[in-house]
Amino acid sequence: MIVSNYSQVWDLERIFLGGSDSASFKEHLKQLESKINKLEQRVSSFKTPHEINDSIQMADLIDYIANIRIHLSQANSFITCLLSQNSNDQQAVSLRVKATSLVGRYEDALKKVQRILLKTNITLWNEIVGTKELSTYKFLLNEWREKAAMLLSEEEESLVSSLMVNGYHAWGQFYQSLISSISVNIPMDGEVKKLSVGQAINLRSHPVEEVRKAAHYALEGIWKEKEELFAKILNHIAGYRLQASNKRRITNVIEEPLLENRLKEKTLNAMWEAVNKYKLPFMNYLKQKAEMLGTEKMPSYNFWAPITETNQTIKYEDAVDFILNRFCHFGNELESFTRQAFENGWIESENRPNKSQVAFCAGFPLSGESRIFMTYSDTITNVLTLAHELGHAFHNDAMKQVNGLNRHYPLSIAETASTFAEMFILDAAKDEAETVEDKLFLLDEKLKRSVMNFMNIQSRFMFEQTFYEERKKGFVSSSRLNELMQEAIEKCYGDSFDSVSSRSWIWTPHFYITHSPFYNFPYTFGYLISISMYAISKKKGKEFEKNYIELLHDSGSMSTEDLVMKHLGEDITLAEFWEKGMELCVKDAVEFISITSQVG
Repeated sequence: MIVSNYSQVWDLERIFLGGSDSASFKEHLKQLESKINKLEQRVSSFKTPHEINDSIQMADLIDYIANIRIHLSQANSFITCLLSQNSNDQQAVSLRVKATSLVGRYEDALKKVQRILLKTNITLWNEIVGTKELSTYKFLLNEWREKAAMLLSEEEESLVSSLMVNGYHAWGQFYQSLISSISVNIPMDGEVKKLSVGQAINLRSHPVEEVRKAAHYALEGIWKEKEELFAKILNHIAGYRLQASNKRRITNVIEEPLLENRLKEKTLNAMWEAVNKYKLPFMNYLKQKAEMLGTEKMPSYNFWAPITETNQTIKYEDAVDFILNRFCHFGNELESFTRQAFENGWIESENRPNKSQVAFCAGFPLSGESRIFMTYSDTITNVLTLAHELGHAFHNDAMKQVNGLNRHYPLSIAETASTFAEMFILDAAKDEAETVEDKLFLLDEKLKRSVMNFMNIQSRFMFEQTFYEERKKGFVSSSRLNELMQEAIEKCYGDSFDSVSSRSWIWTPHFYITHSPFYNFPYTFGYLISISMYAISKKKGKEFEKNYIELLHDSGSMSTEDLVMKHLGEDITLAEFWEKGMELCVKDAVEFISITSQVG
């Protein structure tokens, strides 16, 4: 029997009693500091392995590192939750500073271990990683060795790290501060409103076209006015990155992000090949939607416009029941886990002031639990967000028995379980829609996700590739950046888009993220992987759940190619694999055009 009442306020007390003033959490941080002190002492006396028996000492140190990582994850997740539920919690801000310091010391110690291990003779290395003591870490250790080979000397790396604070990372932080300080004047509701950039961008889905259009051109005016400044920021970030890569003898700009995502370049190329092959149906969708909105081509300010007026609302209790009922059709484990999350206070969804607007899922590896954060306001898109974050939580649960160091999975896999869960619920909602308007609304939601991943993300990838190659030769002017963005958009959207923002390189924050270059293609990768798995699940039914859980369980301990081959029997270096997911998405475009043609 389904419970009819669910709390919309999460329970953090079971994690650490007392919130930001928690004595038990302060003790946790104290113990963490003690562990890291001991780690630094152990690393100072750690020697390069010289014989096979050194694997015992090596395994013991790595186990200790893994233990610290789990405790750090527990601490960071708790602080993130505190700050999200109350952005004014100054004690939580202080705790964040403390935790960040501990993370920095941990990462420095880890780099020293990796550097020491790199000096191991390759023949002995292969023997050591094959021992029973280290077999669990074999993939990770080989990855460490590969990454360590890219590092400069310890002194040089230390210098680079120190310069990053006030150089490389400072430019990224300056970008965030600059964007946050900009205000935009937009005429709406009979007056001129002063909005932040984020608020102005959110107007892209406003039901009134004149408001969407006004916001678009107001922002374009701001970008044109400030493009020289943003061009300098972007050039400085890229210049720093290229200089560091050059010193490390990395000449291919895509090499580092591929390594971070545990992918081969052949796989990435196969994915884009499949995307390019199936572009036409999505171009047709854009043209059809544009015609419905009164234009020949799709203006960028109309892309996010609602295609129909829908008064569909869904109360939180009904949303929970709907998700549970639909997850049950996929598998018993997913349904049982989700019920546990709802009934045990894992979810914060109450609509109240002072909350962060960013939805997320935080894992607590020591407790074997997760916490989900969002603000629920009775819309179907809220239901999809809830399902998305539950997918992340299920991924965490599938890995709760995995060693701490093997729990870290790449960004390319990070969105797989979440997108899979979201698609499962979105499809169910579409199939059960009671009116044509509601069905079209949901179909449009699906297609917007496909266009973003197959066209928008690809244009960002192409822009970044070309920009970095030109940046190697010198400063790239704002006018040239506009040209590069325009060319990338035209290649990816064909002739289906109009009034494109050639200055989107300014307001796309991913280009300015300093911890990871090419923060784009992993989104398309994760989206298509999840869609392809969804296609397999529809054929296999409930028996697929076992393969799905095993894939999530292993997602941090092997290459993505090996992961998919092991659990799905598919070769993702071939375009044929990606085409299976593309074909499913194409059906959405065909259905949309069919329904809207009949309605029209």
